[in-house]
Formats: sequence, C-alpha cells, structure tokens
Amino acid sequence: MSIEKNYSEKDAVDTTVSPIQQNSDNEYVNYNPEPEKKGFFRDFFDGFKPFEEEELDPNLTDIERANIMAARSPLKRSLKNRHLQMIAIGGSIGTGLFVGSGSALATGGPASLVIAWILTGAMMYCTVQSLGELCVAFPVAGSFVQFNTRFISQAWGFCMAWNYALQWLVVLPLELVAAAITIQYWNSTVNSAAWVVIFYVLVFVINIFGVKGYGEAEFIFSILKVLAIIGYIILGIVINCGGGPQGGYIGGRYWHDPGAFAAGFKGLCSVFVTSAFSFAGTELVGLAAAETENPRKSLPSATKQVFWRIALFYIISLTLVGVNVPYNDERLLGNSGAAASPFVISIVNAGIKGLPSVMNAVIMIAVCSVANSSVYAASRTVASLADQGFAPKIFGYIDRHGRPLVGVATSLLIGLLCFLAASKHQDEVFAWMMALSGLSSIFTWGSICGCHLRFRAALAAKGRGTDELAFASQVGIYGSAFGVLMNCLILMAQFWVALFPIGEPANATSFFKVFLCVPILIVFYVFWVFYKKDYNFFIKPIDIDVDTGRRELDLELLKQEIAEEKAFIASKPFYYRIYKFWC
Repeated sequence: MSIEKNYSEKDAVDTTVSPIQQNSDNEYVNYNPEPEKKGFFRDFFDGFKPFEEEELDPNLTDIERANIMAARSPLKRSLKNRHLQMIAIGGSIGTGLFVGSGSALATGGPASLVIAWILTGAMMYCTVQSLGELCVAFPVAGSFVQFNTRFISQAWGFCMAWNYALQWLVVLPLELVAAAITIQYWNSTVNSAAWVVIFYVLVFVINIFGVKGYGEAEFIFSILKVLAIIGYIILGIVINCGGGPQGGYIGGRYWHDPGAFAAGFKGLCSVFVTSAFSFAGTELVGLAAAETENPRKSLPSATKQVFWRIALFYIISLTLVGVNVPYNDERLLGNSGAAASPFVISIVNAGIKGLPSVMNAVIMIAVCSVANSSVYAASRTVASLADQGFAPKIFGYIDRHGRPLVGVATSLLIGLLCFLAASKHQDEVFAWMMALSGLSSIFTWGSICGCHLRFRAALAAKGRGTDELAFASQVGIYGSAFGVLMNCLILMAQFWVALFPIGEPANATSFFKVFLCVPILIVFYVFWVFYKKDYNFFIKPIDIDVDTGRRELDLELLKQEIAEEKAFIASKPFYYRIYKFWC
C-alpha cells in the first residue's frame, strides 16, 4: 500500500503544517516544521494550562491506579546533581539548629544536647539510606508518601500522606513569622506584618518558576548556610581557646559549672523533640527524586552526603555551642529569634563586634530556605494525595511546565496565616499550629523505615534479591529496624514528657501541645477504615507491587551494569573505595 493512500484528506487541507509534504519530485516525505513561536507572554500563560494525561484502565484496583499515577507524573525532571547534593547537605538546616538548640540546651544541658542529636542523627542516617534505596528503584511522584500505600496499606498511606501534608502546610506561616522576628534583632519598631509581606512575596516568586526555581534557590541558600556553619566551627574553637577579645579560655568549664545535665534523664527526653524538629526536611532528597534528571546516579551520592551533614554541621557545631554557652544563660529562654540563638550568644560573650549581625543574617537565610522548602514539599504532597485518591482530583492539577499549581496555591493560601503575627494572640495560635506538626516527622521517618522492611520482604517472597537494585542501603534491614525502634522510643519519651512536663504539674493543655499529632492520626485512620470499609491493615508481601514505576525495566541488563560498576570500584585503590563508600 502506498503512502499516498494513507495520506488523509484532513492532512491535505493544510500542507503547511502536515507531517508529510511533497518534494520537487512529487514524492511524499516526512517533514517536521519548526514549532510555532508564540512569544514570551503567550508561552507564559499557556504554561498554566493542564498537562494532558492518558486515561487509565477503569478496572484497575485503587493501589494499582495509585502506583501507575505516581509513575506517570508529569513533574519536570529539572533538578541536577548539584541541586540534589546541596539539598542533601544543607537543605533543611534552619531554626531547629540555629535557634531551637538554645531552648534544648537550657532544658537538657550540653550533654543531653550532644546525646540527643547523635542518636537522632544515627536514626536519620539509617532512614535516608532506606529512602535512597526505595527512591532509586522507584523515582515516583510523591515518593515516600506514596510508598506507604504501595508497601503497607491504603489506610496507613492515607494517614501518612495527610500527616506529611499538614506538617509542611503549617511550617510556611511559622517560618515567615520567624523571619519577621529575626529582623527585630536590628529593628523592632516596624510592624512584623510588613516584613512578613516581603518574605511571602519572595517565596511566591521562587515557586512560580517551579522545581527549577526551588532548586536554584536552595542551591544558593545551602551554600551560604554551609559556609556559615564551617566558619562558626572554626570561630567556636578559637572562642573556646580564649582567642576572643573577652571571655578568656573556656575549655570544658561549663560542663562542670553549671553542669552537663540540666534536668537528668527527663531533660534528655525533652531534647529529642527539638532534635527531631531540626532534622525535619532531611527526607526532601527523596521527595525530589521524581524531578531529578538521573536519580540512579545522583540519589545514592546525595544520601551518603547526609552523614557528613549530621557529623559536621550538627554534632560538631552543637558540641562547640555546649562548651561555649552555659545552659543557665537567661537569654536562652528569655527571648525569641536570634537573641535566643546559642550561636549568637557565644559570639556576643566573646566580645566580637559585627559577627552577631552576620550570624543573624544567616539565621534569616535559613528561615527563608525552610519556608521555600515547605511550599515545595507541601505542593508535591498535596498533588500526590489527589493521585492516590486521598483528596479531590483538582488538587492533582499539574500544568504544562510541571508545576502542581493547586498544591502551590493551597500552601500559599494557608501561608497567609502568617499575618497573625500582627495579632496579640499570635503566640497561642502558633503554639497550636506547631503542635500539629511537632511529631509528624517521627511518624514519617518510622514509616520510611517500615516501607523499606516491607520492600525487602516482598523481594524475598517473590524469590528476588538486592542484586537487581541500582543502590542498596548501606545499613540494610538492620538499619531500618534500628530506625523503627528509635522512632518508637522517641515517641515514648515525648509521651512521658508531654504528660509530666519538667517543672510543671500534669495538664491537658501541655500534653496536647506536644502530642496533638497522634490523636489526629488516629482520627484519620479510623475515618479511612470506616469510610472505605477497608479492613486490610497490611498488604501481604507476595502481593506487593515491586515493578510499577521502575525506570530500569530490563532487570537483567541492570544486574549486568551493577556487577560491572562493583568490579570497577573493586579494582581501584583502597582510598578510592573508601571515598565511594562515604561519598
């Protein structure tokens, strides 16, 4: 049959745009014309139109549909390796480290500060390793939020997805207010609402540019934060050795007087919630997997970078804070914002002029960074909720530039609560908002480790192993088991401290300000079970889908590539092998 017979009348009507044209010899040839140039403004507005997706088979189960939707997500893969590396190293460093560590030092003492951050950091490293394995295998939209539905159950997936969405939806107004409070270090006469507007517009503009705007902003923010912490580590050693204009040699004086522990074992338990808050957002490297150019290459390296962030930027800097600032310093609890930062207090005590303002500027950058990350995380999670059938379909709206517009709009709309900063009741309102997200990260991290254990169980049940994984967790299932155990212990410690707070009688208000997240999760779970009449609490390992969404569909070829990569690394000198293991 000739091409001419297949050439339809519709194509013949307008030969200027037809994919088949006649040449000078009257032969039909393929012709791909230049795309029509619409102009900047036309292209800009057309970019907001919805991305057209393929229809799914109506006979699919809810879980099958959710897995396919996550794999087909039209989110743009614009994040490069450098973006992911900096997000992993410094992306979530914010007020939890710079300011929250002050209240933790006052409550628990320097020894509690170091112990809590080391244990939480070890758990965090295991969690990110587990997350890295899952995200390299399944770089799907919604990432670990969707993994709960895939590997555990729909009911648990519904709870964890809404838990994570609420956590980041609340963080935006909290961080915007924190940014306004930080400005008061220099000028306390201007109304906080004026500063809030500036920071709100900044976050809005960054997120209009989609994942590329987020990636570039975080790249710059993270570099500045990392340089500031490295600078403080050097300065902290100098201050401790008596190199400042005043204060003299400190050494380990404050570990003896006033002491290493402020309130014994209960003080240590109370510090865990602050340490967990400071690590919140570390899992964002997994959420970004679906928008990374080559997750197989960039994600393993990014997950390894988390070790160095925990060891260098958290443990060393907080050890220096603990030896340079006594836990009974009145400024730690008597103020808010930069004035309560032990980093700033240690510089002020050393009599160094100018640097406290520099440190305060770094805190403001960190706050803006976390606010920016909150919109990114909330918008992607809201879109994932719609994909899994956990929220109205409109929340899954993604435009032609790969932006989850309704998710971004939802986050920015709730972010308007930041204008409560001008209200005289702002402290009470934000205390309850913080209660909503206070323990959310603990459940998120425990679920990630649980999903990894279930994934390995599913592989074993199907007679398959880790040889088909482009990246396997360095701590394996034992690391995930440790992660689940540590998260459970932290929850138990927080329950005790919430029920019997330090220096206060037991009362319902103080309990729910710490533990409000738990009853909300119970309500979500019960609602799903009875609304859907879904009593399947766990998917059987043999029934877990371990193939949908994988980018490498030729497993035999993948196994061969992995074997070749391992052989290449094994042939290198020991220092190169050590470097590849840790970096």
